[in-house]
Amino acid sequence: MSQTLIVSDEVRTLVPGFSHLAVEAHGLVNGPSNADSSALLDEAVRRLTALLDGRAPHEDPHMAAWRAAYSAFGAKPSRTRNSAEALAKRALSDAGLPRINLLVDLYNAISVARLIPVGGEDTACVVGPMRLVRATGDEPFATAAGGEPAVEHPEPGEVVWRDEEGVTCRRWNWRQGTRTRLTGTSTDALFLLEGLAPLAPDELEAAGAELAEWLRKLSPAARITVHPVR
Repeated sequence: MSQTLIVSDEVRTLVPGFSHLAVEAHGLVNGPSNADSSALLDEAVRRLTALLDGRAPHEDPHMAAWRAAYSAFGAKPSRTRNSAEALAKRALSDAGLPRINLLVDLYNAISVARLIPVGGEDTACVVGPMRLVRATGDEPFATAAGGEPAVEHPEPGEVVWRDEEGVTCRRWNWRQGTRTRLTGTSTDALFLLEGLAPLAPDELEAAGAELAEWLRKLSPAARITVHPVR
């Protein structure tokens, strides 16, 4: 795996049972959302509705585990939801799912359909290994405020993904930074699927395989590798 992922011991100790799977892709086709990616998102909402079977997203056992994990590092999960719960809540609302670009639409569809946090990073913008750590509070986080570039800092003890330049995603998988996000011109990407017990490793593997299949259909010439669950 060319992009190294490291989960710190302090995070493993704080939230036992965490696992992740990475899908690495090079030479992808990307661009604006289109009818095909929109159809995948619509189908994902139908699959989510069937999965929940009348429950609210936060009542799903996997989402309940993420709420407990957020509480463990001091976040309020009803205010800062994990990415899968936030997307699911929006999917079931009148607002519906956003259409961003082809790659983001694909991984959002997987996240919604399977109720699993999924993120995507432009590996051309990542500096050094990516690490899941508890923040000191000094790390820079590139974001936007009022439509303008801004820099924030995580709370001390907050669980964050970071590289050598700073935080890439705050509060585990709550908010992605602008520096490494996938844009319409991104062609090399790392997709990260994250799970907590009671989600089984084979469910992460199935989600990763489905994402890889969709990526291959979008980009037949791309080099795509699904790495094992860790």
